[in-house]
Amino acid sequence: MGAAVAPAPKPVAAYGPQDEQFRQLVDAAVNRDPVATQRVLESIRPIVLRYCRARIGRLDRSFSSADDVVQEVCLSVISALPSYRDQGQPFLAFVYGIAQHKVADAHRAAARNRSLPVPEVPDRPETVAGPEQRVLQDELKGSMDRLLAVLSDKQREIVVLRVVVGLSAEETADLVGSTPGAVRVAQHRALTRLRKLVGNTKEI
Repeated sequence: MGAAVAPAPKPVAAYGPQDEQFRQLVDAAVNRDPVATQRVLESIRPIVLRYCRARIGRLDRSFSSADDVVQEVCLSVISALPSYRDQGQPFLAFVYGIAQHKVADAHRAAARNRSLPVPEVPDRPETVAGPEQRVLQDELKGSMDRLLAVLSDKQREIVVLRVVVGLSAEETADLVGSTPGAVRVAQHRALTRLRKLVGNTKEI
């Protein structure tokens, strides 16, 4: 008989913020266990990817920039794992802090690059989407960016973490330094504001 195949790792959010099985996996990764490190990365990557795509999106006219940031986050997590210490906060808060910094770096780099000439090289093959489809995609993404821009930094983070990433109010509260009740209130107010803006836009 062949060796048993290990089950695929669950995304970190599926464990819950204080799940003992995931904490043991993190502890093993901190102690430089290569298998545990790989499992931790496989668990956090889907959440990091959704977060980066929501906060960066088509910043450089394709999702490649978001994917690059995801890779940078994962590499930084690997580098920082040996010094990680559980101080009562979920491991996801540690990852989120790294992701926040990398996203901020990407936005600063994009702001600098806007002043530089861009070579006329297509981001992807023309067979993926024609000119009209690409224009529509850019407009939709631009509209979302403009809508999120009207929110405060904290409201924007809460909407992304709750609606896009899919974290619970409790997990989001841990990440943004708030309470679950305050997160729910902020989310409600933010979404109410966005709905009003969308309604006003349709009336124009």
